[in-house]
Amino acid sequence: MTANLPEQPGIDQQARNVPLDAHLHTDQSPDSSVPIDLYAAEAVERGIPEIAITDHVDFDPRDPAYRYTRYEDRERTVRDAAERWAGRGVTIRFGAELTYNRLWDADVRDHLAKHRYDYVIGSVHDWPESPYWESRVRSFIAGRTLEEILEPYYTEIIAAARTGLFDTIGHLDVVRRYLYPYITTADLAKREDLQEPALQAIIESGAVLEVNSSGLRYPGNETYPSAAVVARYRELGGERVVVGSDAHSRGSFAARLDRSYAHIAAAGFEALTFRRGEQRVRIGVPRDTPISTVDALHT
Repeated sequence: MTANLPEQPGIDQQARNVPLDAHLHTDQSPDSSVPIDLYAAEAVERGIPEIAITDHVDFDPRDPAYRYTRYEDRERTVRDAAERWAGRGVTIRFGAELTYNRLWDADVRDHLAKHRYDYVIGSVHDWPESPYWESRVRSFIAGRTLEEILEPYYTEIIAAARTGLFDTIGHLDVVRRYLYPYITTADLAKREDLQEPALQAIIESGAVLEVNSSGLRYPGNETYPSAAVVARYRELGGERVVVGSDAHSRGSFAARLDRSYAHIAAAGFEALTFRRGEQRVRIGVPRDTPISTVDALHT
């Protein structure tokens, strides 16, 4: 797994006064140790009135989040926290990030038929048999065109969108992280057309495109997807976007999330689309989102 970019001491990378962070992992995910109350406290401190806890749910027994926690325990943890913090300036939604692959499509469907969430993200990750797995990615890309290299990822994204199971398709283009350093963001920027079938599938499905700020914490320094792809999604007729920091640590809560908001506003979106249980709502995008100090240094 590609390491995070180093934090810059004394520079505040966390957004303030934005309406929503819809992608957070707590200690109910195997790759996070953050108690839910720490995120809630950060939200209050930073003037972020609504958050979604979206801990991992995996379906391959070799993946760390496979049966890592029980649904009942995760729901109770989030619902109890929501009640504790309801009068303190933050609303907490109970969500999940499900790893999608056609191989376990039936398991995903069964899980969602049995369990209710306020909000569900469908994401395509690397996994033990993935061509993007760290131990095999270099040999996989050797001798292949960029189109051939990206095809397995986008095939799964398109399939995930077409299921109609997910409110949101998570961190589109996270495959860049798996391909680094063999293929760079600059290489991929030359063929952004390769994403268009995936964007079309998301549009046709009615799912929401997530603009995930975690890519700004990795080499490449771009959101997932990039500003250019968000703009193209809009040009193609995309109407639904949402934002998430994909935090796995207290310091990455809302980290550079203002950049995601800025990309959305620049593309012409006036509102986020977010499901709150039984209701899909629109949440206004601030037109004057202040850019965090760390981003101001890069503009």
